[in-house]
Amino acid sequence: MAVHNDFGRWGEQKASDYLERRGLRILERNWRDGHRDIDIIAIDADVLVIVEVKTRRNKDFIDPEQAVDMRKIRNLAFAANKYVKQYHINFPVRFDIVTVTGTSDACCEVNHIEDAFIPY
Repeated sequence: MAVHNDFGRWGEQKASDYLERRGLRILERNWRDGHRDIDIIAIDADVLVIVEVKTRRNKDFIDPEQAVDMRKIRNLAFAANKYVKQYHINFPVRFDIVTVTGTSDACCEVNHIEDAFIPY
């Protein structure tokens, strides 16, 4: 397994831990629909939360949340639609971004952007 995959998994774990500490219940991690994936699917009160996690070593080149482009948003929307239909979800859906910046547990920053985008 490539080092960047391990780093991404570390970031997703940090994001999951962060969300759970804030009261969200994690339903799925790395849910796949063909070539599309959703990093984290969670419940926040009565809202289904689709979370895209971006992990970066630093912010030297681009803020991590800026890496969520229109193509990624469209793919998340398609995958979320499939999940909602497959599991007969009938409550609101929110799309969040969680960024994890750093290289170790001792020195990382987690930023949670609720309602980061509305796919169309």
